[in-house]
Amino acid sequence: QVQLVEFGGGLVQAGGSLRLSCAASGGTLSVYHMGWFRQTPGKEREFVANIASTGGSTNYGDSVKGRFTISRDNANNTVYLQMNRLKPEDTALYYCAAARWVLSDIRGHYRYWGQGTQVTVSS
Repeated sequence: QVQLVEFGGGLVQAGGSLRLSCAASGGTLSVYHMGWFRQTPGKEREFVANIASTGGSTNYGDSVKGRFTISRDNANNTVYLQMNRLKPEDTALYYCAAARWVLSDIRGHYRYWGQGTQVTVSS
């Protein structure tokens, strides 16, 4: 069973940057497609970005395209989300997730989830 832990959230001013990390244990991250999702109270969990197990393909939600970059370091069992030009509407709890078979933007395709890290962007 894979355990995922997110790091790097915090409070930042609009226009600033943050880098989130997701560290995996209990399994080899290189066999999993990885995704980042985010959620605010009262809303559905929203797809942010994903990356194929090999790192050869990435996809982004429309609201973050051109500002966020997902990457991975399989040797260190870690996935990253670089977030630039942050906006107040990016404020959310950010989750990383692992999917064994499908590179997807659908949360139901992800089997393992972290506990989330809070990102707050002030205006």
